[in-house]
Amino acid sequence: MCNFRIGHGYDVHRLVEGRALILGGVTIPHTHGLLGHSDADVLTHAVMDALLGAAALGDIGRHFPDTDEAYRGADSLILAAHVARLLHDAGWRVNNIDATVIAQRPKLAPYMEQMRSNLAQVFAADPNAVNVKATTEEKLGFTGSGEGIAVHAVATLIAD
Repeated sequence: MCNFRIGHGYDVHRLVEGRALILGGVTIPHTHGLLGHSDADVLTHAVMDALLGAAALGDIGRHFPDTDEAYRGADSLILAAHVARLLHDAGWRVNNIDATVIAQRPKLAPYMEQMRSNLAQVFAADPNAVNVKATTEEKLGFTGSGEGIAVHAVATLIAD
């Protein structure tokens, strides 16, 4: 078995009225929230997919299908804890996580440290090895127009 793996995750959700905006387990005050079967935490979803991909364990759709009512409204950090157990059981530990949130608004800087902390904690990672950043798309595309939020995440695993 190779002792080092890299995975990439991507997720996107539409912004709608009447839902909370949750990113990295942090509820962020905003006029709109993300639409999804669970809490639609697009950041945590992209990170989970990056980690599952690195371990060759499928994706979140395989583990938490949106056809299963058990996951309706689910807290994505609880789902992430399940992913952490899968990684551990497969002999992997998180080496690092780097994620980019693509959103025109709201401004996310005040919430970044708590997002990092939440992700580091749930994946038992060194907080200094977890990075979350945000960018806009200069009002271009669906994220730039405020229709949705997207996240790219890259993660590395090392054999435990």
